[in-house]
Amino acid sequence: MIVHTESSLGWGGQELRILGEAQGLARRGHELTLLCPPEARIYAEAPAWGLRTVALPIGKKRPAGLFALRRWLAQNRCDVLSTHSSTDSWLGALATLGKGPPIVRTRHISAPVPRNAFTRWLYRRAARIVTAGEALKRELVERTGVPAERIESVPTGADPQHYRPGDKLGARRALGLPAEATLIGIVATLRSWKGHRYLLEALPAQAALVIVGDGPQRTALESLALSLHIQDRVRFAGDRRDVLPWLQALDIFALPSYANEGVPQALLQAMLVGLPCVTTDVGSIAELATDGVTALVVPPKDGAALRTALERLMRDAALRARLGAAARQHCAERMSYERMLDRMEAIYAAAAGDGR
Repeated sequence: MIVHTESSLGWGGQELRILGEAQGLARRGHELTLLCPPEARIYAEAPAWGLRTVALPIGKKRPAGLFALRRWLAQNRCDVLSTHSSTDSWLGALATLGKGPPIVRTRHISAPVPRNAFTRWLYRRAARIVTAGEALKRELVERTGVPAERIESVPTGADPQHYRPGDKLGARRALGLPAEATLIGIVATLRSWKGHRYLLEALPAQAALVIVGDGPQRTALESLALSLHIQDRVRFAGDRRDVLPWLQALDIFALPSYANEGVPQALLQAMLVGLPCVTTDVGSIAELATDGVTALVVPPKDGAALRTALERLMRDAALRARLGAAARQHCAERMSYERMLDRMEAIYAAAAGDGR
């Protein structure tokens, strides 16, 4: 039995990674349970992924959550405890003191961890540590002193048979998007560090922008589009359970993040669809994007460079085709969904063996 904990109330790549990984391992015959706060978005979404969920008050670092988690673990079978955010990782580490299942701690984002004894203790409590990219692994080794051999980099995978080029005009008709426009798109939760603001400011005059996703920055971004007088060329599509047709409708994909990235799922999916992409060298994005080879890479928070790269792709059809083909090949070979499941299955098996 693999038991996941997630204290975050938000929604984004981390939560989708948990659900996608759990769904895949369940199909391989593993038993899985998710423990999370009842008010968390993932609690509402998990049943649609076929994942058993249990509501516990673990949204904050409080005694009630610690005792509830310790009680649940004492009363239920758990071969491996897989923790994800800071709060549930601390509660899990404390709840399993003395006796409890081995912990696999996954670090999804590139925000630096604190350099202190408490953080070192937390990461050394884990039987295995997983990061969503090599850059995150290097950062953990340097900041916590955990030996590199105890940390595995396992980026989130995507299925290249599902995420593939499609009928662009058909997708545009189905989604109500203009047939003739040059469409630039982004798929991401509307958070500041995803860089939507810079994309709006850099939008070339000859292009339209499709923003797929929702989040705390939506009102501010809609106001910015109005102030820039580009609201007629910007489509806020909101959350979409299936982003594939939106990707297939685009000409260019952009992800100008400036913080907190592992290997972004949306960028991976866009590359598998064969889209030419413009992005930044943040977190572990470099595992996908090599400038001039699989994408155009610009400095973060640099609107002028972002606009120049977008305009370059708009002018050069051959470059678009070359980057899109190279990106799809690179990601299909190295970042497949089944490869991610193979590696996580082996990590959980090794951790469970450590606990026997």
